[in-house]
Amino acid sequence: MTVTKMSWRPTYRSSKFRNVYGKVGNREHCFDGVPITKNVHDNHFCAVNSKFLAVVTESAGGGAFIVIPVAQAGRLDSHYPKVCGHQGNVLDIKWNPFFENIIASCSEDASVRVWEIPEGGLRRNVTEAVLELYGHSRRVGLIEWHPTSSGILFSAGYDYKILIWNLEIGEPVKMIDCHADVILSMSFNTDGSLLATSCKDKKLRVIEPRSGRVLQQASCKNHRVNRVVFLGNMKRLLTTGVSRWNTRQIALWDQEDLSMPMVEEDIDGLSGLLFPFYDADTHMLYLAGKGDGNIRYFEMTTEKPYIQYLTEFRSPAPQKGLGVMPKHGLDVAACEVFRFYKLVTLKGLIEPISMIVPRRSDTYQEDIYPMTPGTEPALSAGEWLSGIDRDPVLMSLKDGYHRPNQLVFKAPVKENKALVVNGIDLLENVPPRTENELLRMFFRQQEELRRLKEELTSKDVRIRQLELELNNLKNVSPNNV
Repeated sequence: MTVTKMSWRPTYRSSKFRNVYGKVGNREHCFDGVPITKNVHDNHFCAVNSKFLAVVTESAGGGAFIVIPVAQAGRLDSHYPKVCGHQGNVLDIKWNPFFENIIASCSEDASVRVWEIPEGGLRRNVTEAVLELYGHSRRVGLIEWHPTSSGILFSAGYDYKILIWNLEIGEPVKMIDCHADVILSMSFNTDGSLLATSCKDKKLRVIEPRSGRVLQQASCKNHRVNRVVFLGNMKRLLTTGVSRWNTRQIALWDQEDLSMPMVEEDIDGLSGLLFPFYDADTHMLYLAGKGDGNIRYFEMTTEKPYIQYLTEFRSPAPQKGLGVMPKHGLDVAACEVFRFYKLVTLKGLIEPISMIVPRRSDTYQEDIYPMTPGTEPALSAGEWLSGIDRDPVLMSLKDGYHRPNQLVFKAPVKENKALVVNGIDLLENVPPRTENELLRMFFRQQEELRRLKEELTSKDVRIRQLELELNNLKNVSPNNV
């Protein structure tokens, strides 16, 4: 297969998305005074759904993130409550696509936690997770919810392993162990039957997640892959990475043949990571550079040249990360087809950027809002694990986004302690690999010893009290007789 080099010379092609433009939210729609994390980990540190905006923050003594109702824009109170149960920095957060009050987080403390956010947002600090999941031996850098099954969560750790968690029982049910280095990104195809990963070992993989079998693998010598994304049902993958000349680059791949990329294209000479976002409804690809303010957009087609450059949104403020609003949270009346929430660390600011298709008519635009995956799962965790695949349950944005979700997230009946065992026992059989892990385990054990000593002291006091009461009773009894 020959690699096609794209030309930046715009070729005229009729497209309804030719004039899409980015519109930054007014000051009153921005979130100000947010202590955004200064962590340099290459993640978005931000997750959004139609109810809440969650952002990883700077915090002393462990990892924390804040959750703000999307409708409550404006300046944030400096004492705003946090979700703060992790013992190490939070590295990734993701909202459950089917339960809008459920969010998962992973951390340097080697744990994954699932939290329930009360209606209306936080009123006080939350330290108790619905589920605490221990299974990785090193820090956990990435989490992804399964796109069609309600109780399946994937986590990728610095132990080079991907764990599949069944949240209906609160335990890992599968370990994918085919990577030789840190996993950089994970992406599912539409029905969640395939998982694509990019890895620091310079390999791009397409994996059958239930068996852990690698179906396709590419060794990327010329194009060092950073991020990968499935292009919906087009049977294509798009990767962002770096060329051998250290220019930022994108590559398009056939998911059934990763021997050579179909197209490679240099983007620019900047050094920040390129985050790809794909909208399967409009076939639009957005490329956002970390550390710069640009968001380029393209239209993806099945015929050559495959990738059609449209235009770009420019801003002088560099982005640390970007959250993306799900389709059912968009403003259909304004012809909004995509919405980013951009983290501007230097200003402690989060600003919404709406991608808008200019239309004269006020009526519902059927052609830019096809049926889209909704908030109803297609499968239970057990069904997916048994080998069933189903496409997402679709909804119409014309009236579907008014329909409230009747589902209720149920944590496993068994207590968290059976899973966590005071945060030690499950990790005891895994020797620490770094000094940090050794220290973390040491401090955790010190904390456990302190707690046990306190318990012992209080029990000693109680025993002495009971002995005194018994002596008093003995002294009183003979007189009464």
